[in-house]
Amino acid sequence: MGRRKAANILAIVGLALALAVTPARAQFWRGSGLPDPVEFGVRIEMGDMGQARTWLDRGLDPNFVADRIGTGLMIAAWEGNLPLMELFVSRGADIERANNRGETALMHAAWKGRTDAIKWLLAKGAKLNREPRQWTALHYAVFSGQDEVVDQLVQRGADLNARSTNGSTALMMAVYEGRENMVRKLIGLGADPRARNDYGEGAMDWAFKHNHLAIARVVGSAEEFSAAASRPKSDWPTATRSLPVITTAPIAVAPPPPRKDASREVRAEIDGLMRTRAVLEQKGLAKDVAQLDKKVASLRFKLAKPGEDYRRTTLEISASRKAPTKQKTRLIVAPDAAR
Repeated sequence: MGRRKAANILAIVGLALALAVTPARAQFWRGSGLPDPVEFGVRIEMGDMGQARTWLDRGLDPNFVADRIGTGLMIAAWEGNLPLMELFVSRGADIERANNRGETALMHAAWKGRTDAIKWLLAKGAKLNREPRQWTALHYAVFSGQDEVVDQLVQRGADLNARSTNGSTALMMAVYEGRENMVRKLIGLGADPRARNDYGEGAMDWAFKHNHLAIARVVGSAEEFSAAASRPKSDWPTATRSLPVITTAPIAVAPPPPRKDASREVRAEIDGLMRTRAVLEQKGLAKDVAQLDKKVASLRFKLAKPGEDYRRTTLEISASRKAPTKQKTRLIVAPDAAR
C-alpha cells in the first residue's frame, strides 16, 4: 500500500473517530458526502466557510438543521458570522425559518448582542415584529440584557408591547431579570407598565414576586406600590431565578421548583469547550484541538441521544498488495467499556 493511500486511510479513520454517530447513521451520512446534524453544527459554529460551501455544492439543503441552535443561518447569526450568513442566504436559506422552539435567526442574533448581524438581517427583509402571541427579537434582547440591541430594535420600529406566547411583554422580562436600568429605558420609550399576561400578572406583580422593590417603585405609582406592599406574603411565592439559557426561549412565568437539567449543563459545557477550541486553534495547537473535537463529539452525542452509549466509530479500508484497487471497508464500533 502506497504512502498516499495510507495517508488517505488515516484521514478517513480520524474523521470517523471525531464523529459521534451510530454505525447505521455513519454509513448513511458518509455515503452521501453530506454531514450529519452533529458534524454540521460543529463545523458551522467553528465558522468553517470552505466546508459549508462544499456541502452546499453537493446539494445540502440550505435550511439543514444542526443538533442544536438551528439552521446554518441561525448558527451564523448566533455567532455574528456575516460571511456565513451571506453564503447560506445566497444558496436559498429562509431568513424567517424558525427552529423547533420558534426562534428565528434575528432572535438568535438579538440574544447574543450581534448588532451587525441584526442590521444585515433587517436589510435582507427579516421581520422585526412577528405575528401576535410570539416571542420576538426584542423579548430576547431584553431578557439577555443587550441594551445596545434594544436601542437598535426600537429605533427600527420594534413593538414595545408585543406579547409572547403567554402574553408577557419585554418590560415584564426586564422586571423578571431585575434589570432596573432596562426597565427605566423601556418605560421611557413607551412600554406599558400595566400590561398583564395570561396569568393576570403584570410588571408590579413580578417585581414583588422576585423581590425587586426598587423596580416596583418604577413600574407603578406610590399608591400602587403601597397597595401591593400591603398584600399578604402568600400572594408572592418564593421567586426562582432563571437559569442561563443557551438556545431555549426565555422563561416568561415564575418557574417551578428547580430541577436538574442535564441537557442544559451539557450545552453549557459544549459552549465552553468551543471557546477553548478557538483559543487553541489560534495558537496552532492541532493535537489539542483534535482531542477537544472528540470530547465535543461525545457531548453532542449525549445531547442528541440521551441515555445511549457513546462509542467511537472507525471506518477501516483495506486492500491487498496484489490487488490494491480492490478495497474492502468495514465499520468498527468500539466495545462498551462498561461491559
